[in-house]
Amino acid sequence: MLRIALPLALMLAASPALAAEDISRVNGGIEVSAGSQMGDLSTVNGGIRIGDDASFEDASTVNGGIRAGDRIQGQDLTTVNGGIELGERAVVDSLTTVNGRIKAGPGLRANDGVDSVSGSIFIDRGGHVDGNVSTVSGGIGLVATEVTGNVETVSGDVTVGIDSHVHGSLRVRKSSGVSWISFGTTRTPRIVIGPNAVVDGELDFEHEVELYVHETARTGAISGATAVPFSTRRAPRD
Repeated sequence: MLRIALPLALMLAASPALAAEDISRVNGGIEVSAGSQMGDLSTVNGGIRIGDDASFEDASTVNGGIRAGDRIQGQDLTTVNGGIELGERAVVDSLTTVNGRIKAGPGLRANDGVDSVSGSIFIDRGGHVDGNVSTVSGGIGLVATEVTGNVETVSGDVTVGIDSHVHGSLRVRKSSGVSWISFGTTRTPRIVIGPNAVVDGELDFEHEVELYVHETARTGAISGATAVPFSTRRAPRD
């Protein structure tokens, strides 16, 4: 009996019927209903919509956005021409976009960082990012969020908002070489370290910025800029 039962159990465990379904297409969007358990989700021309409490592996699109509900669980979420918007208490490995905004509701957990090129990144209260949060030209906004790595940009505004904690450094880098970024706006990035915010590492600015640091905030050494202190809930506008 044991000789028969063991192979049968192995066959059932490997049965394709038990595997999470992958969805892949060239044209058209993808809809995942609430509570579903899916495999990889990929499309070229279309958006991806994911309901509350759904789980999946990777989700990727070229021309389209990714919008997910509350308490979703996934691995890598990637889009080229589109944004990513998540509800509350999402758990993912990474969020990446080229031309689009990333907006995460309260309680995000991202295990491998959050990256955008020309779009902005906003992470609401209770977020936790293992790794870096980075953009090239998009802004970064953190509210009561913990980042274990660095916060980096080239020309975007950065707000390390109230009660946020960055364990690494905050860096505003020079554009490397001649690129499209050099031909864009020449506005000076605005960097704000808000009330009770902490940046353990250095604040390193490779070109001109406007830097405002709240009197209750704590940071490492500052190089390349002079901090303007403030005591109000919001930083002053020049």
